[in-house]
Amino acid sequence: MEKLKRILSQIDGRGYKAYKELQGKTFRFPRYSLCFQYIQGDPFAPPSQVALSIPLKSAGFREELFSNKIRRIALEDFLARSVDKAIEKANGKRRGSGKSGLIAIDVPKQEVIERTCMRIFQDRIEARLFIGLPARGRRIAGDEAMEMFFEDLPEIAESSLFIEVLSKSDIRRHVCVVEDQDALRSQLEERGLVAFIANGSLLPRRSGVDQRPLKKDEAVLFESPPSMEVELNAPNAGKIRGMGIPGGITLIVGGGFHGKSTLLSAIERSVYDHIPDDGREYVVTLRSAVKIRAEDGRRVECVDISPFISNLPFGKDTLRFRTDNASGSTSQAANIIEAIEAGAKLMLLDEDTSATNFMIRDARMQRLVAANREPITPFIDRARQLFEILGVSTVLVMGGSGDYFDIADRVVLMDHYRPQDVTSKAREIAGELPSQRVPAESELPKLSNARIPLPESFNPMIGKKVTVRSRGKDHIQFGRTTIDLTYVEQIAEESQTRAIGGLLLYAVRNGIIDGKRSVHEIVKALEERIDAEGLEVASPFARPSADYARPRPEEICAAINRLRTLVVR
Repeated sequence: MEKLKRILSQIDGRGYKAYKELQGKTFRFPRYSLCFQYIQGDPFAPPSQVALSIPLKSAGFREELFSNKIRRIALEDFLARSVDKAIEKANGKRRGSGKSGLIAIDVPKQEVIERTCMRIFQDRIEARLFIGLPARGRRIAGDEAMEMFFEDLPEIAESSLFIEVLSKSDIRRHVCVVEDQDALRSQLEERGLVAFIANGSLLPRRSGVDQRPLKKDEAVLFESPPSMEVELNAPNAGKIRGMGIPGGITLIVGGGFHGKSTLLSAIERSVYDHIPDDGREYVVTLRSAVKIRAEDGRRVECVDISPFISNLPFGKDTLRFRTDNASGSTSQAANIIEAIEAGAKLMLLDEDTSATNFMIRDARMQRLVAANREPITPFIDRARQLFEILGVSTVLVMGGSGDYFDIADRVVLMDHYRPQDVTSKAREIAGELPSQRVPAESELPKLSNARIPLPESFNPMIGKKVTVRSRGKDHIQFGRTTIDLTYVEQIAEESQTRAIGGLLLYAVRNGIIDGKRSVHEIVKALEERIDAEGLEVASPFARPSADYARPRPEEICAAINRLRTLVVR
């Protein structure tokens, strides 16, 4: 502490770059150590990064709270939120120019995701914060830096990272709720289910850009139809009852504004665990579930879309389909094939974001446009084959075509936000009113071999400089090209997008993209490195990252497939 005070006194009033004397140094405080992992070069530049390191014995957390991987992630999540609340109380002081005085942590949102801002190691807890080192103009404000490091940071650490100042019941509840979700999800496959929505869940969100739950007095709590109710066992909460969605083809139907898309959205986001009181903390979905939609304008590189599209004009190849500007139908076909290639066992579709001609061709249109003049085999004619041959299930929101009654295993009607099992009624209607459309007779073609990306098509350079960075949640700049993830809807936050960019750069630099591995094998290798060394492996810098959240393998695959310079064999 005394050494840090001396340095700050000596550099007070000097040019801002004198702060660099702190980089890489660690200073001991009474109950924690402060390490300066990165020092910004200018008060207007991205802020500095510091780490507060606390011995586990001093922090006081019992080992049972982080005794397995999921509990460790849950406790790290709780502590990150705790630090953020402490920052809110201690922060807010402007200390000069640019980012002077800033103290921040990469705060989680509603999902509980493995992160790099808070880590629990065998011997210590490490909280990684961003700090705006104080300046007046471009000269060091040493006295204000003293306040930050000897008043604000100790207050933040002491009020957020030690067991004696935290609610033990809140910590235990947080850890147990997250562990329960992981346990419920692990039971899905053995029970023949693809998703589970607990009775009493609160599914609606405040808005399309705010994932916090709607207030209880403004929402209808979920209640399973009796015929679909199942019971799962949670290690902490015990038996939990709710609606189990079985493998196969499930339709979600109903009138507009009755909750169809709200239910699908809850299923879609429940590939992640959620915090207590989110309303979806006992809603779980297969981890590999992928939301599929039309994506006009995306680039497609050498994807076998022949199960859905063939005999294109001018003999365009659909076994190795390439385009820089995909249509709604070709993009949706490519998205399905790429998801299967990534290992998805559940497709989530909403007719509102699907290409109409990809989803259905009714009897009248079949009469008008003969089969030999229509290159599209619609999804209705492939969904059953995808399940029976490849084991890929479908949950589909459909409000406009009863033809899907013919292939559905289960039909759920949303009526005033309440689900009803109307499978028998739908089958009865299908019998009374035959659709008269002619199903495609062709079998599902065998998909061609996995695609192998060529390393030379991944160039992270602009001139002599490596340039890989996120631009919000939906875009990654990779060298001179931009990866557009706008319609990859299961990315929960920018920290995941940032990590995807770092992982792609890591794969290039470390020979994982080697011209021999397929897309799936590349991502599998990245997952193995993360499991072995931590998500920090993706940091392009010498320091560990402080603002990465772990993406799913499916989203990493999606980013590779949307790289506009991608070339595969």
